[in-house]
Amino acid sequence: MPRRKDIWQCGLLPHPASRVLAADYAAADIVWFPQEPAFTFLADPFGFDDGNRLHVFAEQYDYRTRHGVIERLTFDRSFTLIDRRLVLEEPWHLSYPQVFQGEGAVWMLPEAHRSGKLTLYRGNDALDRWSPECTIEVDCLPVDASILRHDGRWWLFYSSAESRDTKLGTLHVAWADTLTGRWTPHPGNPVRRGRQSSRPGGTPLVVEGRIMLPTQDCMRTYGGAIRPLWIDRLDETGFSSEAGDAMAIPSGPSGRYEGMHTLSACGAVTLIDVKTIDRSLAGMALDLKRAAGRYARR
Repeated sequence: MPRRKDIWQCGLLPHPASRVLAADYAAADIVWFPQEPAFTFLADPFGFDDGNRLHVFAEQYDYRTRHGVIERLTFDRSFTLIDRRLVLEEPWHLSYPQVFQGEGAVWMLPEAHRSGKLTLYRGNDALDRWSPECTIEVDCLPVDASILRHDGRWWLFYSSAESRDTKLGTLHVAWADTLTGRWTPHPGNPVRRGRQSSRPGGTPLVVEGRIMLPTQDCMRTYGGAIRPLWIDRLDETGFSSEAGDAMAIPSGPSGRYEGMHTLSACGAVTLIDVKTIDRSLAGMALDLKRAAGRYARR
């Protein structure tokens, strides 16, 4: 049988995350990004609003090279795409580029566990160049690290890259007083286990006084759905949480989708991605060509 390939598509909702979590929107509200060429996709969208434009940072991936890079897509106030460019490329795979502001700068914390470390990048004023600032060291090699400023501290949520099971089914927490300072792993790590609601899947935020971490439901398939994880206790000695119901996966240009694994908040806008699964013979032929060295990484 052909090897399956997840093909992701990003969408933008002109509503805050609290409204999206409550399913208070229509499928027609979603502004879908254009379909990418065959066997390529954009995924893991995170937004940054500079006051005039919305910048969306996303993983761009090509199954021919199996190497992810980070692109920036810039939209005007009517959500018309006005610029798109490559902004970060490394020898290793990059994805999940959470972009955030703090301590007088704009930062990116992309997923890069194949590099063997978690690197924090600082952006320039135009947000088109990103320079490594420091390595964040915690109790394991992190996957999909997601950051939140809460009660005067930085909190980091992440899964462990130790094995497939820990990637999909553990949640760890660490904290620091400054971004580049010493990070302290939570003594209860992993604070949560299970493929239903452990791996981070977007922007942590506070909704009506409660911390909400989007998590991936990977019980059926990787990135099968998003579940909000409501965190009721988060401190140096304790952690308690409760997972909400899986969010409905909206329909779109490709009809019915088979998964959703990112929910990222950016003020009045929320970004998502959804997937179809390719099981075609063309996909198998692509794998054979790649194995034969027909495709070189750019």
